[in-house]
This record gives sequence, C-alpha cells and structure tokens, in this order.
Amino acid sequence: MDFVLLAIAFVCGLLSQQLKLPPLVGFLVAGFVLQLTGKEGGETISAVADLGVTLLLFSIGLKLRVRNLLRPEIWAGTTIHSVLIILLFAPIVYGAVWVVSSATGIEWRSAFLLAFALSFSSTVFAIKALSENGDLGSMHGRVAIGILVMQDVIAVLFLTASTGKVPSLWVIVAIPALIFARPLLGWLLSRAGHGEMLALCGLFLALVVGAKGFDVIGLKADLGALFIGILVGWHPRASELRKTLNHITDLFLVGFFLQIGLEGSLSWAGFGWSLFLLLLLPIKSLGFFALLTRFRLRARTSWMAAITLSTYSEFGLIVLSLGVAKGWIGSEWLVGLALVLSLSFLVSAPLNRRAELLYDPISDFLKKFETKGRHHDDLPVLENGERIAIFGMGRVGMAVYHVLEHRFPGQVIGFDRDPKGVEKHQEEERNVKLADATDSDFWERVCPADDLDLAVLAMPTHSANVHAIETLKRHDFHGVVAACGAFPEEIYDLRKLGVDTAFNLYSRAGSGFANHVISVFAQQRPDLAMMWEEKR
Repeated sequence: MDFVLLAIAFVCGLLSQQLKLPPLVGFLVAGFVLQLTGKEGGETISAVADLGVTLLLFSIGLKLRVRNLLRPEIWAGTTIHSVLIILLFAPIVYGAVWVVSSATGIEWRSAFLLAFALSFSSTVFAIKALSENGDLGSMHGRVAIGILVMQDVIAVLFLTASTGKVPSLWVIVAIPALIFARPLLGWLLSRAGHGEMLALCGLFLALVVGAKGFDVIGLKADLGALFIGILVGWHPRASELRKTLNHITDLFLVGFFLQIGLEGSLSWAGFGWSLFLLLLLPIKSLGFFALLTRFRLRARTSWMAAITLSTYSEFGLIVLSLGVAKGWIGSEWLVGLALVLSLSFLVSAPLNRRAELLYDPISDFLKKFETKGRHHDDLPVLENGERIAIFGMGRVGMAVYHVLEHRFPGQVIGFDRDPKGVEKHQEEERNVKLADATDSDFWERVCPADDLDLAVLAMPTHSANVHAIETLKRHDFHGVVAACGAFPEEIYDLRKLGVDTAFNLYSRAGSGFANHVISVFAQQRPDLAMMWEEKR
C-alpha cells in the first residue's frame, strides 16, 4: 500500500465526513479514483480487506444475543423480507437487462444472486446514524440492529456454504470443545486488563482461535470469528472489547472498500444500472414498514426502523465479490452495487436526520396500517398519576430518582430504553418503565403536555437529550425541563435549546464530592473543623 493510495483514501474519506456521510462512501470513491489512475489492489490490499471483514464479524458476534433473534419481528420479519425482496427483485433485474440488451442478458442465477445481495442493509451506516441521533437504545434502534444482525448471520451462512469446503471430522470435537471452553475464554478477557492488552486479546480470539481454528477444521474463517464473538459476548468486558476494536476494524475495512473500486472499471452503463437499482430502494423500505406493523409494532417504530434500514449493504458487496470470484456473475455488477451503495447512503443520510420530522405530518395516515393489539415492548401506561419523570435511569438518573422520590413520594416515575435495566429496576421495586423520550407517540398517548410538571433528561448521550428536548418543544410541553451534560459545549447546546436548567456533571461532581468530604470530616473531627472555621 503506497503513500498515494493512503493520501487519496484519507482525502476522500475526509470529504465524505464533511458532507455528513459515512467515510466508507469516500473510500469507495477513492477506490474508483485510484482505478482510473491505473493503480491495482495487490495482495496487501486483499489481506487488509480480509482482516477487516473477519474483525467485523467478530464484532457482530460480540453484540449478538441469540435470545433477541428469537423474537418474531426479528427472525420471521428478516426472513420473510429477504425472501420477498429476492423473489421480487430478481425478475425485475432480469427483465430490465433483457429489455435493454437482450443479446447480452443476465442469467437467472446471476439475477437471484444480485437480488440476494440487494436484500441486505448496511450495518455500518445504521449504527452510525443511530449513534448520531442518540437512538441506539430506542425501540426502533433495537429492532433495526436485530434485523441487521439476522441479515449478517444469513450472509455468513451463505458465504460458508458457497466456499464448497467439506469440514473435517474434527468439527464434531472442536465445536463442543469451544463451547465448554467458554469460561476459559472469559478468564482470558478478565486477565487482559485494558488498553492494548485487551485489543491484543481480542485479535487473538478473533484471528487465531476463531478464524484460523475454523480454517484448520475445514470451516470458513469468518464464521469462526463470528462464533467466538458469540461465545465471549456474555462477558462484562465484551462491550469494552468491541469499542476497543472498533477503530482497528474500521481501519482494516478501508482496504475492503478500496478493493471494490480497484477491481472494477467505471462505465456509464454501470452508473446507469446503479441508478436503476436505486429506484428499487423504496420498495425495500416499504417492505420493512409493512412487515413490522404486521408484528404489532407501532407505525412510528416501523417507520423509524424502515428509514434506518433504507440502504444497500457492504455485506452485499462481500456476497457479490464471492460471486464474481466464483464466476457466477460479471464484475460489472460488483461495480454497479458499489455505486448504488454509495448513492443509497447519500439518499438515506438526510432522511435519517429528519425521520421524526417527516413522520409527524403523516403520522395519522401511517397509523392506519397498525395491527390491532399491543407489542410487549410498546408504550407504557401511567397508572398512578405521577407528575415527575426522569428519562435515563443510569447512575445519574437513579441518583436523581432517589432524591426526588424521597422528597415527593409517589410522584416520581423513571423511564429508560434498556429492557434489561428496566427489569432490574423493577425487581428492586423502583417505579421504572420502558419508554423513549424522543418518541413523539409517547408524548401524545402517555404523557400529554399537561400530565407532567417536571421532566429530567439524564440519558447517557448528549444527542439523545437534545433529540428529546426537540420532541418536547414540538409537542408544546409546559412543564419544567432539566438536562445534564458532560462538557461545556453540551451545556451551551442545552441552554440554547431553552431548557430551564442544564447541569454540568463533571464541573459539579468535584464540588459535590468536596461538600461530602467536608460533611464527613466535620462529623469525624468537629474540633478541627471548628478551628478552621474560626480561622476563616
């Protein structure tokens, strides 16, 4: 990988980021630019790309919870949507190619492979969009991520089956042995500490134990990384490990996106086909909305999840690149998919930022498609006439909850977007329910403008608090709004939005701790405390 390649990749990625798009769009463009200048990928780029894909699957395994995939809207919704898209898109693509150039049409096998690749949505883009909007923990965020993980599992199974490898008999021994070794893998994570040793431990588990181990017994290396990720995903350090490896994984994935552009050649025909495939994207989005509402999800949840999933996927590129290598489809379609992937990001980025604003004017129409009945994770009900609500029941929210509940017993309710956290609070007999402060339906159905006197926003991300304030303003909330931030610029943003009070967690934490120390010292050594007071 020479310096010119790195420079162009950086410049294109930076420009993409300035346009509020994922940098991977820039990396795809960089690959095309390098290809036009006569550059070739080579073994180094290929090796880096393979490492990126393997680590991506390991990261997916770390966050995969098999129990979550067993929910009907996840496994059934994903499966039905994939089948429908394949059965619908394959004839459309086949027919369109035949009409445009019947002499050089596409084979049915190739059409179905392309439709299969188009059925996936981008995990990288969705996680970035949800993070920026503070919606990772929201109902629609959890549904979207569940569907994405299910799609990734389907892709990995396809990639594994397509390699044609016959597993050795050692599979019968190796897989159970790894499952029984789960505590040992957790012990390794516990002893790895933090920083570079934790990252090195993750690379060892993903690339050596998982990828190389599966390759030795005749299974696909990527599947091994995913499997090991699932095995250690239960560990308390799994979340920290995923965050530690994120930047390493993203860096290696640069090679994958560069490789796509370097291996194909741009043409006006390819660009035209990418525009045609872009026209099919709304069908995919409507399919998600229709299916999710059939599983008793609200119109808003289905709408927001569908918008998040309204992209084509980097996994589609992985699937299609295998098809090109196997001779199942022409390389021109890989270039076309890379182009339409970038175009889908260009279209979806502004839609994701404005999804809530777009929903409000058409909410009454969309609610007509809702299915009767209530999803178990749907909107809560205020049963006791509480007047104070705390949003975000982490350490800060819980501290506020205890103080206010002691002062105003029976008037306080906490809301959080984490089902496990809510379940734990309820086991400890706290008045906490599952809800999302950024959900417009919540304020319409559960907490109309005059039902609450005080709303405390203590969610862990600044973007979530900002999103909640904007939602409150749109629904004419008349109560007092208090919010917290970790940095001066966050406090500035909160005050600019018009909250009644904004609390800086870090600047006040020191003074709060000092006051606590003085109080304890005065109790333990009243003589010295009094002497110092006199000297003042």
